[in-house]
Amino acid sequence: MKELTLIVAKGDVYDEVALTTSYTGSKMGGDPDAYERIYTTTADQAQLNRFWTESRVAVCEALRKFLDDVEEDETGLRIVLSLPSSFDDSLGEAMQEEMRSFFVMNITAKWYVFTNKGEAGQYSLDAAAHMEGLRRKACYKRRPVRPTYDRK
Repeated sequence: MKELTLIVAKGDVYDEVALTTSYTGSKMGGDPDAYERIYTTTADQAQLNRFWTESRVAVCEALRKFLDDVEEDETGLRIVLSLPSSFDDSLGEAMQEEMRSFFVMNITAKWYVFTNKGEAGQYSLDAAAHMEGLRRKACYKRRPVRPTYDRK
C-alpha cells in the first residue's frame, strides 16, 4: 500500500471563494445590489464554516475506501489515504489540486443557492466534476511494466 496525504488550507479556500463571489457580484449587470448580496464577508463566516464541513463530509464519503486518517483544525484539513501499491504517484499533486478545487466550487455553489441562484447549478456541477476526478484518480492504477534485461 502507498500512503498519500492531501492538505487543504481553509484560509486559501475562503480567499478563493471571496475572490469568486466578489468578481461575480461586480460583473452582474442590471442589479446595483448584486455585489453587496453576493460577495462573502467575515459576517458570513458561520455559514461558510457549515459549507466547509459539508464539503469535508462529502470528500470523506467519496474516498472512504481509501481513508486512513482525517485531521481538521482551524487552519484546514489533512486527509491520509492508503492507496494500492500500483497507484500512479504522479497523480498526487493533481489530486491535491482537485480536492482544493472541489472545496472552492462546492462552497461557492452552496453560497450561490442563497445569493445567486442563476449560477448555483453550474458551480454545483463543477464541484461534482472535481469530486469525480478526485475519486477516479484515487482508483487509477498504473499499468505494470514488463522488466527488460540486457542480453550480452
